[in-house]
Amino acid sequence: MTAQIIYRGDLRTEARHLQSGSIVETDAPTDNHGKGERFSPTDIVATALGSCMLTIMGIKAKELNIDLTGTSIDITKVMAAEPRRIGEVKVTLKFPAQLHPDEKTRTILERAAHTCPVAKSLHPDLLQNVVFEWAAQ
Repeated sequence: MTAQIIYRGDLRTEARHLQSGSIVETDAPTDNHGKGERFSPTDIVATALGSCMLTIMGIKAKELNIDLTGTSIDITKVMAAEPRRIGEVKVTLKFPAQLHPDEKTRTILERAAHTCPVAKSLHPDLLQNVVFEWAAQ
């Protein structure tokens, strides 16, 4: 097993990662009967996409002897209706000013991001709008 999830009532869950014991709580969003006081399950899906992209880029960067420390991602989840689902995830990767890879290395890292398992697991109708913001040289 990967995780155990317990319904805590009032539209909240608690998920425990069995290997590490870490816990993630969820809450329904305010636009769907919840309080919006925690990540919603769909927030976690969108966030997982960004985390996965950055992790896969980190693996590739390590192979290239590049330090991605300080790289950040802004995630925006856009819901769609009929049926209610995630319609789009906007992913903006922002690289620190001290990181100045050449064009070939940038391409390698950007391609790595698009190969992350979460990106490949999401439904093809879900638009993944990915922007890479490299610091000006």
